[in-house]
Amino acid sequence: MEHKTINEGNVTIEVPYFHKVSAKAPVFYNPVMELNRDLSVAAIQVFQMDREEDITICDAFGGTGIRGIRYASEIGGVGHVVITDLNPLAVQFTEDNVHKNNLNNIDVYREDANLLLRKCRGKFDVVDVDPFGTPSPYIESSAFNLRSGGMLCVTATDTSALCGTYKEPCIRKYGAVSLKTEYCHETGLRILVGFISRTFAKYKKYVDLKFSHSTEHYLRLYLTIGKGAKKTDESLNNLGYIAHCNNCLYRMAVPGLAPSIPGICPVCKGNFRVGGPLWLGKLLEPDFIENMINIMPDLNLKMENEALKLLERCYEESNAPITFFDLHVVSKNLKISSPPLHNVLEKLKANGFFASRTHFKPTGIKTNAPVDALKKIVLSLK
Repeated sequence: MEHKTINEGNVTIEVPYFHKVSAKAPVFYNPVMELNRDLSVAAIQVFQMDREEDITICDAFGGTGIRGIRYASEIGGVGHVVITDLNPLAVQFTEDNVHKNNLNNIDVYREDANLLLRKCRGKFDVVDVDPFGTPSPYIESSAFNLRSGGMLCVTATDTSALCGTYKEPCIRKYGAVSLKTEYCHETGLRILVGFISRTFAKYKKYVDLKFSHSTEHYLRLYLTIGKGAKKTDESLNNLGYIAHCNNCLYRMAVPGLAPSIPGICPVCKGNFRVGGPLWLGKLLEPDFIENMINIMPDLNLKMENEALKLLERCYEESNAPITFFDLHVVSKNLKISSPPLHNVLEKLKANGFFASRTHFKPTGIKTNAPVDALKKIVLSLK
């Protein structure tokens, strides 16, 4: 089999040569996810810095071993890393790559992710679930495994389900109805967090979301875990629904798992579409993101500029209200051409509203302005 040498972070690995990234590759390696892995190194390092001892990490979908190997090599205070994969060829590549990088704090297993997490209950401080597709079948075992104070890192690439293109798979995998709107990737993240929080709640565990983002074809999030029935119950108060009006773009968050949701938009009397249950709480923790920004220069990452750009945008919107408006969609609704985004943001702020850009979409506006107020400002700038 033809091999290819990859240099990423401060490690070097061998991967099978392939023409196209797909699940059919003999051993899965996705170069597009380098930014994901760079941000993961930073996020886990910030998490580790709050600990008084070395941490243990489980990379539940090893592939070529790149993620777990980078964690062991680049994050300070990592005592032990476990990498597992069911593919025997992936295990062979991972073992060879561990040896190539002279690392002695990694164990490699050929084991199903769910089985390994069940067998190793309470032994990991960080569990990273980064499958090809949906993470939903592995959240239950992660909840069983992680103790209070741990961190869960999750990637979802099934954005067509989470973001509203295909509703039935979202219902089947996440127990939620998705919404196809201009802010569908934010909704997808909120559905994923809602699903995770409900799953962990069965073990009297609750999640505290530190950082999340939507990039390229995937969603990624980092949550710390707490325990206790009372705090878990309080955390579940963050669950609810979003009602959206396609006619005038009005939207509203409705808290609760079984709330009374109006069917008619109060602004234009159009029909509401409803998505959920999903997470209505924060998606970003500004202090955590600021710490990631501060340590980034010390990590010597190849994609540092891209990572910093994303982190700074996320920091800007970290205290923003739920959902956002797409300036192009608003302008189309008004049947006018779009004014400059900067001008709209400045005028919103001048009128006393919160306003920021969002990493979800270049033309997105995070604001607490009602839709009618936003439309008046957009019209005034045409």
